Amino acid sequence: MATHIRALIAIGAVLAAACSTAAQQSKAQGASDVVATVGSTSITLAQVDESALQQPAGNFGSAKLSQAIYQARRAALDELIGDLLIAQDAATRGVDREALVQQEISGKVTPPTDAEIETWYQSNKDRLRGATIEQARQAIRAYLLQERALAVRQEYLDRLKTKTSVKVMLEPPRTVVKASDSPAKGSTSAPVEIVEFSDFQCPYCLAANPTVQRVLQTYGDRIHFVYRNFPLPNHPNARPAAEAAQCANEQGRFWPYHDRLFANPSKLSDADLKQAAAELGLDTAKFSACVDTHKYRDAVDADMKAGQDAGVTGTPAFFINGRELTGAQPFDTFKRIIDEELAGKKR
Repeated sequence: MATHIRALIAIGAVLAAACSTAAQQSKAQGASDVVATVGSTSITLAQVDESALQQPAGNFGSAKLSQAIYQARRAALDELIGDLLIAQDAATRGVDREALVQQEISGKVTPPTDAEIETWYQSNKDRLRGATIEQARQAIRAYLLQERALAVRQEYLDRLKTKTSVKVMLEPPRTVVKASDSPAKGSTSAPVEIVEFSDFQCPYCLAANPTVQRVLQTYGDRIHFVYRNFPLPNHPNARPAAEAAQCANEQGRFWPYHDRLFANPSKLSDADLKQAAAELGLDTAKFSACVDTHKYRDAVDADMKAGQDAGVTGTPAFFINGRELTGAQPFDTFKRIIDEELAGKKR
């Protein structure tokens, strides 16, 4: 039971939730290619693969093979970079590496309290397949300790990166996803394009929406954001809502309508969709005729096909310059990828 719980926690906590049912191609890289530099020290793909390709495929859930390989390589590369930074800092300070790790990382990690373990357990019962808190307590404590250690380590490494130049050249897999004539924000000449496939009835799309807004506010005109529909068959109101949003787009009001639907996720009936249009000041006769005749059925179908061709199986699904990101991910995950893309444009 304990082993099963540990595996479930480790995998479940890493993968963000998702509702289920134009970029350049990646450059091929060989074993001798340098995929990162830390100061004047280089790291090759062969060094990365010594660790990356030994990881179990199950660590990456249902990710496509190319994405799973990239994730394994990136995790291994980040570990190598971290080890180099710590070793260099130890040499600069003239101290033992293990003593430095104790001082900067291990010694700063506070163990979780029983109350924190209880809170985590209550919030994640569905991951534990019926295990009691007593059965799961040690696994939860170990997981929370590991999370805190990783956070402290990352803060330390971030400080070191302000003093040592770190460049990552590992090429991620990319999928060409066209913006089509879908609703969009920002200039088409922006250095970063984000294409989102979403579903108005998906709770994870709803959860991701504030993060998307924060991304757009943070990066402004450096982002071209495109919304494409991917209503899932197990969400009966999702397709009518998608078609209605296209009818609002016809009147130049897609984004207010989009925001209105996400603000009221329980109000997606036909009457609700028309009421929202009226309250936003749309031409209601024109809107109702558009909705009732399913004028944009083909447009929604085209979005669905584009998503399926790109390998989308759940929502929300994002493609950041073709780099796939699935689920209601935190802002920092978007930021890491966007910052890498912006840095890449400067090279």
